[in-house]
Amino acid sequence: MNQYWLAAPEIVLAAAICVVLLVDVFLRPGQRQITYLLSMFALIAAAAASIFATVQQPTVAFSGSFVTDPAGGVLKLVAYFVVALVFLYSRNYLEEHDLFRGEFFILSLFGLLGIMVMISAGNMLTMYLGLELLSLALYALVAFNRDSAVSAESAMKYFVLGAIASGTLLYGISLLYGVTGTLELPALGIALLGEQGASLPAALGLVFVVVGVAFKFGAVPFHMWLPDVYEGAPTPVTLFIGSVPKIAAFALAWRVLFEALGSMQASWQDMLIVLCVLSLLIGNVVAIAQSNLKRMLAYSTISHVGFVLMGFIAGSETGIEAAMFYTISYSLMAAAGFGMLIVLSRRGFVAEKLEDFRGLNQRSPWFALMMLLIMFSMAGVPPLVGFYAKFTVLSALLDAGLVWLVIFGVVLAVVGAFYYLRIVWFMYFAEPTDETPLGSALDLKLVLSVNCLLLLALGIFPAFLLDLCARVL
Repeated sequence: MNQYWLAAPEIVLAAAICVVLLVDVFLRPGQRQITYLLSMFALIAAAAASIFATVQQPTVAFSGSFVTDPAGGVLKLVAYFVVALVFLYSRNYLEEHDLFRGEFFILSLFGLLGIMVMISAGNMLTMYLGLELLSLALYALVAFNRDSAVSAESAMKYFVLGAIASGTLLYGISLLYGVTGTLELPALGIALLGEQGASLPAALGLVFVVVGVAFKFGAVPFHMWLPDVYEGAPTPVTLFIGSVPKIAAFALAWRVLFEALGSMQASWQDMLIVLCVLSLLIGNVVAIAQSNLKRMLAYSTISHVGFVLMGFIAGSETGIEAAMFYTISYSLMAAAGFGMLIVLSRRGFVAEKLEDFRGLNQRSPWFALMMLLIMFSMAGVPPLVGFYAKFTVLSALLDAGLVWLVIFGVVLAVVGAFYYLRIVWFMYFAEPTDETPLGSALDLKLVLSVNCLLLLALGIFPAFLLDLCARVL
């Protein structure tokens, strides 16, 4: 198959970004809807290219630097869908807060392109280039609101810590290259099977690579940037950061840890156990003390990262399938959660405090129910998809014989349920402090409702998504 055809989704999206960028230059502020529509068409075109470029077996192109496989195709399609949700949820918010500028859509599409490159990376250098393309777009997005000192501060923190993590990852890659003489993921795995894999430089390279992966996940103790960035960035940017890059983080860990460093599994498994335990503990305990909902969801993300890492710790095909299922489920949950914050916001008011959900049931019973579904799903309450995501990960760990980690995960999941249920209490049992009706656009309310009901549908019928993950991996 023609190698350019295999890279058709990336080529189409890159060309579409250039078109959106050129058109946006000539638009007046009142014509930004054209940029929004072009960005949505770019996602549709990339999705169509991904479907037409589908392959049944992993296929390598560009001298081994690019790989197309069924799992990568599914991850890309999920990424397009979540980015489309981000654009749709964000449009009204950006208009009402005078932030409706083309840069938001263009930078988001550049970030998506970086994610796609990471998903299809065939060697470490391609992986790093995709990661940096995503990271640079995120740094700029966090500082998107130029009039906000808090956003600028958050972007600076993110940039500095991200630069350190990128340097750490690159140093680890250079050490592995020095040991094996190759950057291609399969060749790297084969080279590390022998005595080279047991050498000190290889072990040191593994440590630096795992640190880089942990930072991109937001795992403890490399989580310092996450709460500040979630709180300081405009809500649409937080929506993007909290959902789509998690797919990239999964792809990074899957490609690097299993395809390239699978022969060193015993070493990185111990490191991931430490990261998992700390993420579950810190994420769930510290989230209880938060009054800002965006910070609470940031620490909630850290705890969910702990569950995703459990799938990798299991070290089996079932574990990876469970981790992929959890990642996709969490992306949908996070998109819905931050979408609710946008629904509650309006011109001159940004909903980000727990108090903003007081008496929501009296203002809008339907969206109180939708928020209840989101919180219950994140807490892992059946029959929502969050429960089945946790169940599959814990089952894979149980099969691996890590009973103590399963018990620890269950206990921390129960602890984490407290701060999710606290929001439900505010919605249903506290008196409202704001009687203003929800005034968001009809399309936002409709799609958000479908998103929330999808969490219920995937929980009741999880076999479709779980079988899909098993079939493509």
